[in-house]
Amino acid sequence: MIKSNLNHVEKTPVLSQIFEPIRADLELVDREFGRQVESQVELIPTIGRYIQSSGGKRVRPAVLLMASRLGGYTGDRAVVFAAAIEFIHTATLVHDDIIDESELRRGRDAVHTKWGNHITVLFGDFLYLKSMSLALSQDRLEIIRQLCEVTLRIVEGEIYQLTKNGVVDLTEEEHFDIVRRKTAYLFAGCSRIGGLLGVTTREQQDALWDYGLNIGMAFQIVDDLLDFTGDEVVLGKPVGGDLREGKMTLPVIHLLQRGGEGAALIRRIVEARAATLDEWRELRTLLTQARSIDYAHRAAVDFVERAKKALYAFPASDARDALMFLPDYVISRDR
Repeated sequence: MIKSNLNHVEKTPVLSQIFEPIRADLELVDREFGRQVESQVELIPTIGRYIQSSGGKRVRPAVLLMASRLGGYTGDRAVVFAAAIEFIHTATLVHDDIIDESELRRGRDAVHTKWGNHITVLFGDFLYLKSMSLALSQDRLEIIRQLCEVTLRIVEGEIYQLTKNGVVDLTEEEHFDIVRRKTAYLFAGCSRIGGLLGVTTREQQDALWDYGLNIGMAFQIVDDLLDFTGDEVVLGKPVGGDLREGKMTLPVIHLLQRGGEGAALIRRIVEARAATLDEWRELRTLLTQARSIDYAHRAAVDFVERAKKALYAFPASDARDALMFLPDYVISRDR
């Protein structure tokens, strides 16, 4: 049980403690991922092993595995669908790094930095198709439909974000729409698929969707905050990249709405697609003074509380406790 252990360790659990009940299944997910990237084309498993060895938190497949246990499921299909989710997520990462021209991922060269854009695009396509191939092997039409739906929304979100790239006067709702599509819907799909594997009512399946959606919203807001508050070494990527790429995030939108020197500085950075060290320090000071960092953090906390509330559609259990702890980790993470 997580609960008894955590009470004696720390207020906010670390990810390894939250995932302990499903640790063996997560190892099987990693094994399945490695097995599925095997190919007679030698470069495909080479890239696959490179990505696997770079780490990653496996939060999305873990959500699916924990939700399936909450729904009473203990079979092998959860591992297969969790691996399919990891393929989808990994495909979005390798494609995003090309679009964002990000040279690093988790402190190492991004895939396109090592192997070039052409190969990386095709490898991302391979991962998307592999996820669907895996799902089809299980012959669960409702779950396959759910996977297709969230994948389409992710791609739509990427396209929509590109149309808004450099649009300084992005509204908060437009920003949230991008976050829902690019990040939150995949979390929601993971959670709902876990429930579909078990014995759950429609109300409980909808509650799991809401849980995942709100976790995803909070996860991305915290990720955006780390672009201003995080440590570059810990994050494994340069801080401040979002704004220099023309992406408006919640703390920036909040500061912009206040006008004045903060808004002028933001417009200057976005137009130049660059910021001096002095400009960056000034921006962080202005974000703090305007309480824009606090505003975004409160928004993340609100989403976390909604996620927890959704779980009360289920009776108390160890599986529910595990999912209850995850939102607290999302709020407290530093990478």
